[in-house]
Amino acid sequence: MKKGENLVEANKNINFVVAGLLLTILMSSMDNTIVATAMGTIVGEMGGLDKFIWVTSAYMVAEMAGMPIFGKLSDMYGRKRFFIFGLIVFLLGSILCGTAQSIEQLSLYRAIQGIGGGALIPITFTILFDIFPPEKRGKMTGLFGAVFGLSSVFGPLLGAYITDYISWHWIFYINLPLGFIAFFFVLKYYKESHEHSKQRIDWLGAFTLVGAVVCLIFALELGGNKYEWNSAVIIGLFSTFSVLFVAFLFIERTVTEPIISFKMFQNRLFAASTLVGLCYGVGFIVAAVYIPIYVQGVTGGSATNSGLILLPMMLGVVVSSQLGAILAAKVGYRNVMIVFALIFVLGIYLLGTLDENTSKMTLTIFMIIVGLGTGASFSVISMAAIHHMDVRQRGSANSTISFVRQLGMTIGITVYGIIQRNEFTDKMASAFDKTGQIFQGGMSADPRAILSPEARASIPAPILEKITNILASSITQTFTWALIPAGLVIVFVFLLTNDRLVTSAQPKEKIQAE
Repeated sequence: MKKGENLVEANKNINFVVAGLLLTILMSSMDNTIVATAMGTIVGEMGGLDKFIWVTSAYMVAEMAGMPIFGKLSDMYGRKRFFIFGLIVFLLGSILCGTAQSIEQLSLYRAIQGIGGGALIPITFTILFDIFPPEKRGKMTGLFGAVFGLSSVFGPLLGAYITDYISWHWIFYINLPLGFIAFFFVLKYYKESHEHSKQRIDWLGAFTLVGAVVCLIFALELGGNKYEWNSAVIIGLFSTFSVLFVAFLFIERTVTEPIISFKMFQNRLFAASTLVGLCYGVGFIVAAVYIPIYVQGVTGGSATNSGLILLPMMLGVVVSSQLGAILAAKVGYRNVMIVFALIFVLGIYLLGTLDENTSKMTLTIFMIIVGLGTGASFSVISMAAIHHMDVRQRGSANSTISFVRQLGMTIGITVYGIIQRNEFTDKMASAFDKTGQIFQGGMSADPRAILSPEARASIPAPILEKITNILASSITQTFTWALIPAGLVIVFVFLLTNDRLVTSAQPKEKIQAE
């Protein structure tokens, strides 16, 4: 009996384990989008408009800092205990968030949630690779990628419904039934089939990594918003990040058991997969963030419509996630990703051709293309990253890939937010006369100001048309700039090797010979 078959035999109730893992992915990946939808209501009730950014930042910082740490710990001491720990902390954070009485409290409780989230996603995918033999990993990875993609659509819709018809507190309490079911399934039915050796924990590396991530995220979030980019605060944050990051690199090269092993990056397939994941994260988040703004601000669609309009893109993600995983066993990682990377670049290019007269059908087709180009990265890149990793390295490998992709999304939101805002502000300044006329009602040159139907109704039609044209132009310019990370995806895809997913029907010697 082969090793993969032994793993499945050790988990006789494998369907319950998979259900628990799927619920975990659904719950943790929906959390940020649900909260983003409800933030307007939360700020309106609690106040603290100048501090609401911490609600999102606290979660992201804690999650990103925890990913590589928990991934390494799961390799050292076992997946199950840290998965359960992460789930308990996440649910505890959810309960606390629902009881928050101020923005400061909510931000603190979101950080607790983020600590749990930092363990859940990377360890969930690592458990998946542990319990399934290679010939089934492609299909299952595609399924998990599909759930991850669909949560991006249904999260905002569910958040809007709960906030409007129940209470914003329940956007956090909704995690409890999902989390308890996942907790029961994994605790009862998941059986780890290999032993783990205790090793010394790299606490100094963990401290410098967490500190570096905290400084970088806060610098990106606050720069250009609360503080000028050349202010002492932002320069100090970037300087501290640089010092801590250099210290982290030095520590990881000298300790016996580093949090992130640089030996993994000596593996060409892993290193290239990491770079591909980074660039995909940047390009995809630009599409996911600015298409809804285009729908609401340019076409005048409602918040619900702007969420639904992403559904075709996510369906494309679902299809290509499954298809890419299947093809990886037939034609190799590089060949598969070249095709989907070209589709991704085409989709981003087409988004750059949008204008105020683009039909919804045309936009839908463009988004399907972007989704088809993106989905395979969730499944194929994850499989490629661990292709040469033994079972004791998979946690670190998966968590590193998740960390880098999340970092790419964070950088993408910040950098392309600056690009879009500057484009919009400059064109607004040149389009309207120097008498101060922008539009009636004292509205500022913030594109979010015309997303509200009430605000749009107060603007005279000729002025509104000019503003929407400028908004459309600024968004399409942003998509055009997004061709840079999309193009880098193709460059880094060529660095992948053309190894193929090994299955029981494909002898490894035959694949290597081919």
